[in-house]
Amino acid sequence: MIDRRRFLEGIGTVALTTAALVALAGPGSLAGLDFIGRAEAQTIDVAKLMEAGPLPDQVQGKADAPVTIVEYASMTCGHCAHFHETTYPVLKEKYIDTGKVRFILREFPLDIVAKAAFMLARCAGEGKYYPMTDTLFETQKSWAFTNNPAQALLGIAKQSGMTEEQFNACLSNTKLGGEIDESAKRAATEFGIDSTPTFFINGKKFSGAISPEDLDKELAPLLGAN
Repeated sequence: MIDRRRFLEGIGTVALTTAALVALAGPGSLAGLDFIGRAEAQTIDVAKLMEAGPLPDQVQGKADAPVTIVEYASMTCGHCAHFHETTYPVLKEKYIDTGKVRFILREFPLDIVAKAAFMLARCAGEGKYYPMTDTLFETQKSWAFTNNPAQALLGIAKQSGMTEEQFNACLSNTKLGGEIDESAKRAATEFGIDSTPTFFINGKKFSGAISPEDLDKELAPLLGAN
């Protein structure tokens, strides 16, 4: 497993240009991102969890939904991609779109390529954050584990309507990169995040991908007759 503390100490000094991304994300640099899921007996106060952080939350669902799910993910995490391919569609159809769950994806990049992907999602434009993260998770193997992830990400960005100039400007945005770094540091120090995916369901912490069946079991008592 990647040493989260050392990673966080180092990424803040990196200017995330396309050239830097290519140099830093060579073959083999994304190894070790396979995590074993486990539920953790830890609960965080929801009000504290929802306090404003360095980045504005990207929220799906009704603001007054009875259940709030916060996911901390890394774009290059295989278990995160699996969750978004298998469980997330169920979560969205059964719970988010019906007003039962408010869902928030928060950035916790475990490497420079994941950070770049999150930056592109933030730069995608109004209403395009989740369409971009959906695409990135669905196509993860085609860009995250290649010899030239920058070129692969550029192709995805262009498909979303971004020009190469906008792509380069996004990855050179040190303010945005710093905000992602600070958000991840806050998650680690205040909420004990050290692997991905990690979920908080009304404040109850779970580490590792959640199956659709486990999701239903966790949500049933929280929703009652809703």
